[in-house]
Amino acid sequence: MALSVDFRSWLLAAVLLCISVAGGETLGKEEDDPYHTGPVGDDPAQIVAKAVLCFDDKFIYSTCEESYRLTQSGNLNVPPDYTDVYCNGPCLQETYLVLNCIEGILTHFVFYNKATIQDIRDTLQAGCSHTSERGKFNVSEHIEAQKNRAHKALKPSYLGLGLGLWSLLWAIF
Repeated sequence: MALSVDFRSWLLAAVLLCISVAGGETLGKEEDDPYHTGPVGDDPAQIVAKAVLCFDDKFIYSTCEESYRLTQSGNLNVPPDYTDVYCNGPCLQETYLVLNCIEGILTHFVFYNKATIQDIRDTLQAGCSHTSERGKFNVSEHIEAQKNRAHKALKPSYLGLGLGLWSLLWAIF
């Protein structure tokens, strides 16, 4: 009997260790570069200034009309009736070039509207897709919709984790 209690205690410890290691995996990455400033020794203000210059680079945004360009605030001002021209013309490609330019300087760039480079890419992909999302280039709405889907998807996993831990504790005691 004492052997089975010891085994169950070790099993519980192993499960908790696995959960803590898996949960802390992303924390270590944030601690390596907590301010997302890029190479050590660079001035953060200079790095951000370099990234912002990508929006005004005449070699990147050369043919896309200024009113349809990605802004520093993270907005894509593409009206629904301009979707075909935007998605099939130079604006889409030039917007991706701006995102690549920013990402090459500052990987974790966050726009004024709290959008990341990936949020903008996802919005572009959805806005130019041939789905019900076509023509919808509102980045903030796209981010909110993703959060809602992610929140709903997490509920079952937390429920499963909770039931698994409860079952394990029930078996031990």
